[in-house]
Amino acid sequence: MGLLPKIRRRREPEKTVLYQVLQRHLETFIARAEADDRRSGLPRFVVAELRAFLDCGLLSKGFCRVHCTACGRDALVAFSCKRRGFCPSCGARRMADTAAWLIDRVLPEVAVRQWVLALPHRVRFLCAYNPELCGGVRRILVRALSSFYRRRARELGIAEPHTGL
Repeated sequence: MGLLPKIRRRREPEKTVLYQVLQRHLETFIARAEADDRRSGLPRFVVAELRAFLDCGLLSKGFCRVHCTACGRDALVAFSCKRRGFCPSCGARRMADTAAWLIDRVLPEVAVRQWVLALPHRVRFLCAYNPELCGGVRRILVRALSSFYRRRARELGIAEPHTGL
């Protein structure tokens, strides 16, 4: 007796707390942010991300019909927003796809170390809007990591280390 195919359940973002809160309060939040004379309002890309999230995974915003030849069933698959910044579903899928692509096609079979630079929120905000500042922060990080690896290589008696920086 063979295994029955798993029946795919539709993701229902409209039933999540995050979706419901945004649906209820997003437009008021945007209007208040724009009306605040002390601030310049929300950046357009933030508003676009949040609004796209509200359309993600809803059949009413578009779908395709798929057919399983094994079991003969049809299913409707809602379109996703494919955004990077806010949507938990699309962000997780993109992260998993990118990790698989890196492992399968990019990274050679050598030891890899990943460094993550965490910045204070104010500096993150400044870097997000100022490419020159962001580049400067990156150069400082690369210089610090490169000198760390050169020093470590000298201690171990290894020739100049090869980094992907």
